[in-house]
Order: sequence, then C-alpha cells, then structure tokens
Amino acid sequence: MKTGIVLFNLGGPDGPEAVEPFLRNLFSDPAIISLPGIVRLPLARLIARRRAPFARAIYDHMGGRSPILEETQAQARALEAALGPDAKVVVAMRCWHPFSDGAAEALRRFAPDRIVLLPLYPQFSTTTSASSFLDWERAARKAGLTARTTRICCYPSNGGFIAAAAAKIRAAMENPAPGVSYRLLLSAHGLPKRTIEKGDPYQFQVEQTAKSLVDALGIRDLDWNVCYQSRVGPLKWLEPSTDGEIRRAGQDGKGVVVAPIAFVSEHSETLVELDIEYRKLAREAGVPDYRRAGTVSADPAFIDGLSNLVRKALADGVCVNDNGGRICPSASKFCGYREE
Repeated sequence: MKTGIVLFNLGGPDGPEAVEPFLRNLFSDPAIISLPGIVRLPLARLIARRRAPFARAIYDHMGGRSPILEETQAQARALEAALGPDAKVVVAMRCWHPFSDGAAEALRRFAPDRIVLLPLYPQFSTTTSASSFLDWERAARKAGLTARTTRICCYPSNGGFIAAAAAKIRAAMENPAPGVSYRLLLSAHGLPKRTIEKGDPYQFQVEQTAKSLVDALGIRDLDWNVCYQSRVGPLKWLEPSTDGEIRRAGQDGKGVVVAPIAFVSEHSETLVELDIEYRKLAREAGVPDYRRAGTVSADPAFIDGLSNLVRKALADGVCVNDNGGRICPSASKFCGYREE
C-alpha cells in the first residue's frame, strides 16, 4: 500500500526579500486575525510592512533566512526512511514555500492509496494545525486527491517526542556551574488569552507536555515552570512570560535552562529569541548561568514516535493522537480530535 504523509509546519522566509510577503501570509490567515477579509487583508499588509524591518534584523542573525525548511526536510527524509519504500513524505508550509498546493501536486503524481496528515506541532491549536488542515483540504480538492485521508491531530505526550526532548534537556543540564542552582523553564510559543478562552486546547496540551517531560526527567525536587514566549501586539497573552520568568530567576539567584517544548525544529524563535535576546536579558537580570536545550529536530526517538503515529493512523483509520481518543477537556470547544 502506497502511503503519502504530509508534514505541516509554518515555514519561514528564504531570503530578505521574502520577509514581508511571509509576514503578510501569516497575518492574512483568519486563524491568526479573525476579522472579515475586507478588513483582515489590508490590515495584514499594513502589519507586514511595519514589522518587516524588525523581522529582517532578526533573520540577519541567521544569514538573512530561516533554516526551518532544511530542518523540516531532514525530518521528512528521516521519517520516510523509517516508514519504508512505499511511503512518500512531503512538506507543506503554511506561510511560505513549499505551500500545500505543491505538496498536493507531488502526492497526486505519487498516487497514494492512503494519506496521513501530520503537523509538526505536538500541541493542537486552531492557529496552527487546524489552519494547516483547512488549507490542505483546499489544495487536495484542487489537485483531485481522493485517497482516504487520516489526520494526526496532536501528540503532546508522545513517547518518542518526550524521550527526545528529555534527552536534550539532560544534555543542557550537564556539567553545572559550581555553586549554581538551576530552574528549568519549559517555554512554548504564546497565544492571546482570548484564543484560549474561546475554547482552543493549546494551553492544556502544553501543560500535558510539560508534565510528561518532568515525569520523564525524574529529577528529584526539580525547580521548573511552564512559560510562554514570542508575545506580539497589545492583547493579553498567556502567562507567565518567558522573559518575566528569566527576570524572576535572576532575582532568585537561579541559573536557567530554557527548553522549547512546542517547537520541534530550530528557527528564529530558538536561534535568535532564546539564544541571543533572552541570553542578553538573562545577563542583564543577573542570572548566573543561562543554558538552552536544543529542539528535537530529527532525533531518532522523535522520528520513531512520529512513525509509530503514522502506523497507528493507517491501522485505526480514525483521527489519531496519543491515546486514540479525545484528550482535551470538555471546555476545549475546538479540540482537534474527531471521528472519521
């Protein structure tokens, strides 16, 4: 049986000239700005134009471009190798090339018997996975894809994902500085609080990931906290903020180990925000030692976890997550799990 697997990610600009159109695509998404198109699209152009110079300065730290495509392609190659010769893994980015249309056309040529949709977002959100699924449906119809399709909605506590992330944290904690006591900050991308209040399950699932990681680490009396980074705009966002927690650690005389738990590949929010901006903040806040755990990227344990999810999707033929049923609380109106 030929199987097509679609890896979804956000994408990133591949050069300075791509920064503004990337931002325009991001803020044009109704999942990000929930206004009518007649208002949203001009607003997206305005925001992109105003934010582009600041964003270009961020990407200058990475040679003018995001490495997220290469990271995602490496994950795709590793997953394809794990699944065997009858599998084809394609990449579909939401805000920059390669888009869902190209991925759908590649699968049309491959002519799979089954298709599995796999977001590289462990925690489900209407702003990420749901938006990618919706865009895929449009692209698949356009390409004339009719193969039976199964969604992997989320995997916040997947064994392979947790094992890989825990290993990265342990590596970052090695050889502690003499006399320094550390606090582990499990940092996820933030969302406006009103998004969660409307029924988005993201915060709940981030907390599930954090609990699973702490259990996997098994460190007695571990000092840890969940926090949220990358706040944009005037709305009230999820708290505590990562920058606020770094300042608090400085006040407490604690060293910091920051671990990204919602990103599975390196990009601007790890390589610049965490590695450069927050490191500078930590120094200014008096943090005695600042460390950052790497993302899981193409770690074999993570790829093994993803391949197991794909096999489960093919065997069960329903929407798949960590435990085979709904994991979100009843208040999460937009839970990504659904029966097929």
